[in-house]
Amino acid sequence: MAGPSSSSLQRPPQGVWSAAARRFAQDRVGLASFAVVMLFGLLVGAVAAGLLAADWQRERAVSYAPPWGVAGTPASLALQSHASGEVLDMTAIDPLAPRYAEWARRAEALRAETPVLAERLLFGADRLGRDVLAKALRGARTSIVVGVLAALLAAALGTLFGAFAGFFGGRFDDVMEWLYNVFTSIPGILLVLAFAAVTGRGAGGVVLVLGLTGWTAIYRLVRAEFIKHAARDYVRAAQAIGAPPLARMFRHILPNVSHVVLVQLSIHVVGFIKYEVILSYLGLGVGLDEVSWGSMLAESQSELLQGVWWQLATATAFMAVFVTAFSLMTDALRDALDPKLGGLA
Repeated sequence: MAGPSSSSLQRPPQGVWSAAARRFAQDRVGLASFAVVMLFGLLVGAVAAGLLAADWQRERAVSYAPPWGVAGTPASLALQSHASGEVLDMTAIDPLAPRYAEWARRAEALRAETPVLAERLLFGADRLGRDVLAKALRGARTSIVVGVLAALLAAALGTLFGAFAGFFGGRFDDVMEWLYNVFTSIPGILLVLAFAAVTGRGAGGVVLVLGLTGWTAIYRLVRAEFIKHAARDYVRAAQAIGAPPLARMFRHILPNVSHVVLVQLSIHVVGFIKYEVILSYLGLGVGLDEVSWGSMLAESQSELLQGVWWQLATATAFMAVFVTAFSLMTDALRDALDPKLGGLA
């Protein structure tokens, strides 16, 4: 009877992270989603470096130019009723309507000077003649940075508080439970708006607001996981050989509960991008000199009354692709890091 080969005997045991990386590399959906997320990361880096969408505020076409071309007539100041032939005054709907004629005239003059440039707006133009694609790329930088950084801050706070509260218990656990009950007793949107009123507008303020108010769900789950794992044999064995508390918490327990944190991180990124939309719509989001997917969606509401749909479609498409890819990527990471799914071998 043949014994085990020498190569299998000499193969070193795999650690938690190397085994997780090997399982993740076998997930095709996860790898494809990772590639999409990395592509968005490269786009955000290029926009931040000024290589893309640096001139997103420049008028490049006539007002409300449709996709794949430039409109031959500017946007009118009134809507023509097909039923009665009456001209409806747009001022009551949009206070900026009286200024559209001047903007359209300036955009028409610009198109006459640079007709080739104006014809390249494949995603159309907004009411000021700005390229919607450039706005979406610029907005991607704002929305993704706000969503990811706020989710990372919330995950870091929730994981840290939950780890200490669940592992040590005692008075620290009592204080954290009181703080958790205070935060969760207030409706989430009201808590966000209250913090936003204090921090003011701007991307940095939005990150702080969402991160400081969104840690509670992660804290609750991580605390329960640490309470459960702290009593298991592998943690007690680490304690018996002299491992300090921080090593048992973050070297032994955390890798086994990281899939829980990743799932919550994915949910928070999606939720925080939505919150950024709400804050931008209410005037508490990004500044007036910036653009985000949220501000584009808020701006497109009045445009739909005039049949202009391409800014809404572009912002929604960008958001949907990123959110879907990020969710699938984190699901694959969760499966790779979960020791119950496939084992560590």
